[in-house]
Amino acid sequence: MKRVTKKDKRRLIVLMIIFIPLLTLFLSNMFSYWSNIYKNIKEKKKLENEYALKLEEEELLKSEIEKLQDEEYVARYAREKYLYSKNGEIIIKID
Repeated sequence: MKRVTKKDKRRLIVLMIIFIPLLTLFLSNMFSYWSNIYKNIKEKKKLENEYALKLEEEELLKSEIEKLQDEEYVARYAREKYLYSKNGEIIIKID
């Protein structure tokens, strides 16, 4: 069995003094990157949901545009929404 000399102990201490701060620095950077990645993943999911909602809204607006091209639909919409009437019609509003 080999004896541990003072020189070996000193080497070990110097290596530990170098290794521990490097390990700490590496782990802190790694934690920082992981937290950024996690935050970006959450933001990506949120933006994907918003994008899906915007696509649905776009489809609804496109269908509304198509409907508004029809004169009968516009007339019926104006009568229902703004209580317009044709000649001879009576409007009865029920709450």
